[in-house]
Amino acid sequence: MTEIRTLAKFVRELTWEDVPDQVKEAVKNVVLDSVGVGIGACQSKGIQKVTSEFSALGQKDETAGVWGQNRKMSLENAIFINAMEGHTLELDDVHTDSKTHIGTVVVPAAWGMAQCLESSGQELLLAVLCGYEVVSRIGMALGVSSHRNRGWHATSTAGIFGAAAACGKLLGLGEDGLVWAMGMAGEEACGTWAFLGDGAGCKVLNPAVAASNGAKCAILAKAGMTGPEHVLTVEDGGMLAAMSDSFDVTLVAENLGQTWEILKMDNKPYPCCRSTHCVIDGILKLRELYGVRAEAVDHVDVYTYLVGNKQCGMSPGSRRPTIPVEAKFSSPFTAACALLDGRVGLESFTPEHIGKPELQAMVSRVKVITDEAFTDKYPEHWGCRIELFCKDGKNYEITVPDASGSVDNPLTRRQLLEKISGVLGRVLPKDRVEQTMEVLLSLDQAARVPFL
Repeated sequence: MTEIRTLAKFVRELTWEDVPDQVKEAVKNVVLDSVGVGIGACQSKGIQKVTSEFSALGQKDETAGVWGQNRKMSLENAIFINAMEGHTLELDDVHTDSKTHIGTVVVPAAWGMAQCLESSGQELLLAVLCGYEVVSRIGMALGVSSHRNRGWHATSTAGIFGAAAACGKLLGLGEDGLVWAMGMAGEEACGTWAFLGDGAGCKVLNPAVAASNGAKCAILAKAGMTGPEHVLTVEDGGMLAAMSDSFDVTLVAENLGQTWEILKMDNKPYPCCRSTHCVIDGILKLRELYGVRAEAVDHVDVYTYLVGNKQCGMSPGSRRPTIPVEAKFSSPFTAACALLDGRVGLESFTPEHIGKPELQAMVSRVKVITDEAFTDKYPEHWGCRIELFCKDGKNYEITVPDASGSVDNPLTRRQLLEKISGVLGRVLPKDRVEQTMEVLLSLDQAARVPFL
């Protein structure tokens, strides 16, 4: 049996009753997180402009809701925009073993499809769970470091498989149909890190395309279009060899249904690239332990894994960011914010804040260095070591093996709820925040997936 068919069989046969209670709670949490941070971005200028343009196209099929905007659109457009919303604030979840932001792809796709089909909340949650298990396993099989260092964005390349699987589950596809949907997903897999080269604002396009195209692959399979079962390994055009130098196809089906990858999700406390989070944690801890303040610091050296340096320390935009996209992918900038402000939040990435002279001066004194000790532990651990040198000759050092919000250093339930209520509070009045939280936390009891 091929790996894709093994996944299809798992997705087809999984029932809510089969799912352990711990996993049920996990899937409710990822939906809460994904939808919450998506709604939190609903008033972002970029999202508003895209929504307006898509709405102006005049599509009359309005069957799925756009999160936080009190608007219905076509299934494809709603999925597309919700996925962009989910990734806009850079607060969405991360499966570190596959380097994928799963929620921003799978949840919008499944949510839109469930609304169109008038599915129950429980049916939605089960489909989301299937999508998470599929994305994480395809992502791990791709070989995280090699896939990333070739320039591919795994959130998109692996994410489309999960969107197809989740939507296929909701559509009631049989085993063959799910194979075809995921086979077509592999044919359509795309998305690169090229946006980092000049700080382009289109990173959100990658999960949006994966989510909407994955849904379309499921619909095409329901219509009878066949997809290649051997899409991962076929000699001519196999996805794994085309996108990685160190793939491992056995990881796709290993311990499927026994080891639940959804239990290994990181929850981001800071609205920036996950690779900067260990740096932020380290700087904040040094402030707390030793009372270190920015005015006393001469320079800072950050030692981290290769991918973390490549994304957040090597490029000109990372070293001296001038726009929000660059700042969110800058360990020097986030370290400087933590030193100067004692926190890193959404307000840290406004153009006005980024341009502060004292902040830019501190950014120039932070250097990021690749350390093989951390590279060897990646992607299981996304850590760093910080050496902070003061003007008076005192030096401080700290190692952060796992950032806050990770599997090995998780947020508490209270911290998660505070995160989402805080994000919702940016765009909704208090009564609607409480109502939205209540709806999201009781989805397993909902007869229909609600419009939020």
